[in-house]
Amino acid sequence: MAVKRWVSALVVGVGLLAAAPAAMAQDVLVLAAASTKNAVDLLAAQFKAKSGVGVTSSFAASSALAKQIENGAPADLFLSADLDWMDYLHKRNLIKTDSRINLLGNALVVIAPKGSTLKPELTPGGNLPALIGDGRLATGDPSNVPVGKYAQAALQSLGQWAQVEPKLARADNVRAALALVSRGEAPLGIVYSTDAAVDPGVTVVGVFPADSHPAIVYPAALTATTTNPNAAKFLEYLTSAEGQAVFQQFGFVPMTKTP
Repeated sequence: MAVKRWVSALVVGVGLLAAAPAAMAQDVLVLAAASTKNAVDLLAAQFKAKSGVGVTSSFAASSALAKQIENGAPADLFLSADLDWMDYLHKRNLIKTDSRINLLGNALVVIAPKGSTLKPELTPGGNLPALIGDGRLATGDPSNVPVGKYAQAALQSLGQWAQVEPKLARADNVRAALALVSRGEAPLGIVYSTDAAVDPGVTVVGVFPADSHPAIVYPAALTATTTNPNAAKFLEYLTSAEGQAVFQQFGFVPMTKTP
């Protein structure tokens, strides 16, 4: 009987040891703004190579992702392209507030298909409406997509919004707006500088003055429901010198201090 008890204890002990690595290797589920896709994909690969922990990412407009979290979608980490949608989750107690950090900055640019000779004047009363002509200006839907909200603010500050608004192609996210211009379906678009940098089919034809719109800030936070210890480790990796170097590689402006 004593031998049986010892064997049973040994089996249980082996089972716990086998389960521990599995728990430690639990994948991190990330919902991230579409504009961060290239950088986050690379960071996820590097993190897995270093830690053995996989990262599963879903990219869309920050508004759509925040609503998914609100509706109970499983996620460990949220990376937003603006403060408003992180605040939205904060007010609903859907993030771990002590984990929240302003991670990145970006710039707002006007793009055109590669080879375009259009030169928008991003000044008060400039020529952007005239350059669009009978075409469309592609950007995120200003009613909810961060890049569209920044675009609206910039155009309002420059006195061009009223003329441009009827000509908008309201995309579901910034990468969809980028694609419309890259495919030649819109003569101009407003995206982040980091998006323009990863698509060889477009060229930057103008950069909005930084004071023409609210600062572009990407906050990140753990979700309130996550119990995955690897989520905090991945967030820490994003803020590390190595992680911030990757974001810089794709044109983002780091906002965190690294050792």
